[in-house]
Amino acid sequence: MTRTTEPILHVDLDAFYASVEVLKDPSLAGRPVVVGGAGPRGVVMSASYEARAYGVRNAMPAVRARRLCPEAVFLPPDFEAYRSHSNRFREILLGVTPLVEPIALDEAFLDVGGAVMLFGPPERIAERIRREVRGEVGVACSVGVGPSKLVAKLASRRAKPDGLVVVRAGEVETFLDPLPARAIWGIGEKTMETLSRLGVRTVGDLARTPPAVLGRVIGEQHANDLIRLARGVDDRPVVAYEAPKSVSHEETFASDLDAEEDLFREALALCGNVAARLRKDGFRARTIVLKVRLANFTTLTRSRTLSAPTDVASEIYRVARELYRGLPGARRRVRLLGVQATGLVPAGAEQLALLRGERRRDVEVALDRIERRFGPGAARPAALLDRRGDGR
Repeated sequence: MTRTTEPILHVDLDAFYASVEVLKDPSLAGRPVVVGGAGPRGVVMSASYEARAYGVRNAMPAVRARRLCPEAVFLPPDFEAYRSHSNRFREILLGVTPLVEPIALDEAFLDVGGAVMLFGPPERIAERIRREVRGEVGVACSVGVGPSKLVAKLASRRAKPDGLVVVRAGEVETFLDPLPARAIWGIGEKTMETLSRLGVRTVGDLARTPPAVLGRVIGEQHANDLIRLARGVDDRPVVAYEAPKSVSHEETFASDLDAEEDLFREALALCGNVAARLRKDGFRARTIVLKVRLANFTTLTRSRTLSAPTDVASEIYRVARELYRGLPGARRRVRLLGVQATGLVPAGAEQLALLRGERRRDVEVALDRIERRFGPGAARPAALLDRRGDGR
């Protein structure tokens, strides 16, 4: 059998976070569900299709979403649940081909060119994936099939919700031409403004624009890249899963914080989340990064590389606290706080008994077990018992 000319699949779980929340609480089925912060600075992270019918969209301010859909059920994100369902999703994909490139918890590219002799043509593989995701993950997914990553991605968008779109190699131009030019990767708001001034509205318009004309306004290389994509030329391969380069958690506060004790309490919670994620994924971090966004939207970042990698919250917190105290200025009004662990190495690469803080790590591992059994928040440091907005 010759290699298929449409070997690329893009699989996208529909309204993933909201769908998982409905699985957790079936009484939410059929209701407009919004996942994200409900406060004045909250942002929509996921919206069920019932909520989208009112105009609610991802990345929309929660205040606007509530105005559009007053009866929406707002829920905080439960990333542990989302990761659990995402892991099962990934297992299904890896059951078809090892060439799986995760893009996020809820989407991935696959190259099934080497799987057609075993499972049949790509569209049959796509249907198999859709059935297994529905049956074993419990959510719907949309799949695009095409000769390239660009086409497969745009096809899955066309397939939403809960559908399948196949674009044959000979149909690429017909499929791409009428799409808005903004659909092409690399075209943001500013580039779209420039294209509009040239009369470019659709992908077809872009494909027919002389490279020399476009190059004069956005640069030769960028122009050539965009025109190639608009003509359906995309030779980027599917890159199989790679280990994460960093783990991070951040929080935007409902009201600015300026008391150091409040900020350090929030930092402790963030460091605990980062450390727990490192341990769960089997990594330790060599570098800790602190991110602070002030009330005037100025963002400050500081980092420190450790003498030995760690996955211990108390160690990460010590560094984050020292980095914060080293920032310029005195009293600050902080809008957002974030902690990132980078320079990841496998946990087994170090002799655990020789690492500083190993006794503390044993305590944190025990807390991991308690939370896995009894749920998030079942065990926590005493300093977090009166955390702002905790309600317990």
